Amino acid sequence: MNSEARTDVVEPVLRIVPREQHAVSRKNISKAALRVLYRLHEAGYEAFLVGGAVRDLLLGEHPKDFDVATSATPDEVKKLFRNCRLIGRRFRLAHVVFGGEIVEVATLRGTGEEGEEGEGDRRIVDGRIVRDNVWGTIEEDVVRRDFRVNALYYDIADFSVRDYVGGMQDLEERVLRLIGDPATRYREDPVRMLRAVRLAAKLGFRIDAAAAAPFEELGPLLTEAAPARLFDESLKMFFAGHGLKSFRMLEQCGLLKFMFPATARALKRGDAALRSLIEQGLANTDARVAEGKSVTPAFLFAVLLWGEVRDLAHAWLAKGADLNEAWLRAAARVVGEQCERVAIPRRFTLAMEEIWALQPRFEQIQRKRVFRLMAHPRFRAAFDFLLLRAAESPAIRELGEWWAHAQQLPQEVLAAALPAGGGGALAESVPAATVGAPPRKRRRRRRPSGKSGSA
Repeated sequence: MNSEARTDVVEPVLRIVPREQHAVSRKNISKAALRVLYRLHEAGYEAFLVGGAVRDLLLGEHPKDFDVATSATPDEVKKLFRNCRLIGRRFRLAHVVFGGEIVEVATLRGTGEEGEEGEGDRRIVDGRIVRDNVWGTIEEDVVRRDFRVNALYYDIADFSVRDYVGGMQDLEERVLRLIGDPATRYREDPVRMLRAVRLAAKLGFRIDAAAAAPFEELGPLLTEAAPARLFDESLKMFFAGHGLKSFRMLEQCGLLKFMFPATARALKRGDAALRSLIEQGLANTDARVAEGKSVTPAFLFAVLLWGEVRDLAHAWLAKGADLNEAWLRAAARVVGEQCERVAIPRRFTLAMEEIWALQPRFEQIQRKRVFRLMAHPRFRAAFDFLLLRAAESPAIRELGEWWAHAQQLPQEVLAAALPAGGGGALAESVPAATVGAPPRKRRRRRRPSGKSGSA
């Protein structure tokens, strides 16, 4: 089914919500976006704030990005703004730059047939849109959008909200419904399945039954999506403050195995400690985002893939492989498979491999090894990772406690408490406190004074 056929199913019915009946206020819209909207309007073009920004403003949230839809073509937008650059071939857009802020301006899309190469064409291959630059009206543009809550337009001409497909109703009901036939929309762009999960987690909405029904059948299409695009989508899922909810929904919807196959396999084995590690890692990331602290994809991806790496390394160790070789081979296999699905950049995979490789070194409690590990640039991340592993066994928990205590001691005190060498590796079955543990403080006995002594 092409987009033109879909308009026969989805007939836009305009509902205008006047200024006094909605919560969108210009004081909550960025100055840069307002400048773009006003200039387009003054030049005689239709100009609308659209998409997630309108949705979030209506929900009382504060959007991070403000997108604009207009009847002006990309070239006409560029003529109006000197600070504009045109990007994209599949979807041609205008980016208007104001300092560190970019306002994305899209021309209203049409529902025309496929055309020739070049601007103004539309191409569909196996039901999937590979090029989409046919301009149209707002009525055509609205049925091209994905979810009804994302198809609300704030009109700068009269400050009203235009609703053509029931987006306001879905906001009130807190539900995500697709515009048009769900299976067709997912075939056009399989990543829409991930967007449904991400938006539901972010907004606290439920996914409409009709929108969720094709997940099982069409989920495999995600394996054909560009790995770089899936990396971007994973960042939006896990590093925007709602990662734990997104992860749980991915698993519930049966989509996790298409994004992170190694994670899905490891969890399917019923490893409660691994589930605890993953969920705590996601919860910690959400908390850091909420507090405005920095987060790194390397750490969380290391958490997600740990189960498979650990099990492979232990399997090779059982076959007599060298310690370093076992961990390197395990990391290489898991990272290689994962990057075929989600293109994690090398700068992150290198950090992940270091975090994993340092885990067995925490068990080596000898003086030189301890201080060498503490001086490692990836020590802090690896230590935080060790603490997440506490549920694996009592020995791992005690090991984490030992290293936490060791970091609090003066260097000379710690050095005096550690064996110089030859102690070997600390086995998980041996409590950390019994191997090279810092000595406990002993209470001094008070000597009796001469006055209080016996006669």
